[in-house]
Amino acid sequence: MGIPFAIVVCLVSFVVLLVIGLPLGWGFLLSTIVGLVLLDAPMGFMAGTAFNALYNYLLMAIGFFILAGMLMSQSGIADGLVRLSRSILGNIRGGMTAVGIMATLFLSALTGSSLPCISVLIPMLVPRLEKFGYHRRYTTTVLCASSFLGYLIPPSVPVLIYCVVAGESITAVFLSTVIPGILLAGGYLILNYIIAPKWIQPTAEKDELPSTVKGRLKEVAISTWVALPAIGCPVIVLGGIYGGVFTPSEAGAIAVIYTLVVGIVIYKRLSMKVIWGASVEALTTLGMFALLVAFATVFTRLLVREGVAVALAQGAIGLFAEPWMILLMMNIFILILGMFIDGIPILLVITPLILPLVAAIDLNMVQLGAILVVNVGIGVITPPYSIALFVGSRLSDIPYTQLVKPILPFILFVAIPVLLLTTYIPAISLWLPTLVLGPMVVGPWR
Repeated sequence: MGIPFAIVVCLVSFVVLLVIGLPLGWGFLLSTIVGLVLLDAPMGFMAGTAFNALYNYLLMAIGFFILAGMLMSQSGIADGLVRLSRSILGNIRGGMTAVGIMATLFLSALTGSSLPCISVLIPMLVPRLEKFGYHRRYTTTVLCASSFLGYLIPPSVPVLIYCVVAGESITAVFLSTVIPGILLAGGYLILNYIIAPKWIQPTAEKDELPSTVKGRLKEVAISTWVALPAIGCPVIVLGGIYGGVFTPSEAGAIAVIYTLVVGIVIYKRLSMKVIWGASVEALTTLGMFALLVAFATVFTRLLVREGVAVALAQGAIGLFAEPWMILLMMNIFILILGMFIDGIPILLVITPLILPLVAAIDLNMVQLGAILVVNVGIGVITPPYSIALFVGSRLSDIPYTQLVKPILPFILFVAIPVLLLTTYIPAISLWLPTLVLGPMVVGPWR
């Protein structure tokens, strides 16, 4: 099946608009208009498609979780989580950067995204660790690499976006990225243990923890008590979702209320000024998401309607005989896209286009969600367009170019192997959802 010339022009115009720096949402819209004009098709197609894309209760869940994450980043919750992480890992080799990895793991379960983790932990840990001899460049790199966990540990905003597009079970896809997230965190801890010493220069200041087993257990118990209000949020939210007590949208609202109570009453860090600022920022972000969802859906629906998805599936199957080769090429293509485009637009555009291909190779849709989310998470930390490194560079005053080399081992030796494991071993993404929700929800897998 061939692709109409009008669609080819539509795709070329999108690339040109992207190169000249036009915001993605407007690039999707203008490219769609170009395609419709050349096809002599009615413009009413855009209004109906955009409305249907936005008429989705999951967007409300995304808004709530964005607001909850922004409130958590300023509520003082991170302090308790850092202390808990320090009490567990602080005494091992490279322990203080390992604390950053574990703290990010905890924060990811509260924020559902990557940038809030960086925004909180870099100002908190980089200057402190520098006093103990840890190089600012390395500490910043570790925290930027760990921000990837924000995409994998539920509740995850990218998972919600995937479920909006693919119509999959949120609870199942949430669970599908848990084991990849644990594998990523474990791999980072091992790699940090190996390479951290070369980034540490001994100083007079020491961050001493109790040396006896009794003293360590006491510190763990105290720090757990201090962090308990923070740990309670994901327990209540995710427990409520998986227990059938409330929907994901209701869970997002409960996360906001819980964070307000903890931040105001317990940690006493949230003022009306902070709450107002976080609310405005969350609404602005949600508005950006809404425009992106609407215009990207219009763009991809036009491509699907004109046969691009079917042509893509037929072309891939014609070039690569084996499903494993098709999956490898899909991963490489998305990884390259992630070097230049943010993850959310990739999910919005790629997911509808590859559905016929996925159906042809009989790939489970929950596993597809895990593969795509791991993919776009790698894009967050991969140069040249790495939003994590851009933000980390600004917060730590380390030039962007100095962060590129030290982050490569985390990508090559941990992140990409986790992606390959998630792609080729279905149990990594599907065992936990099947255990919790049953095969009727998750679907068949092999």
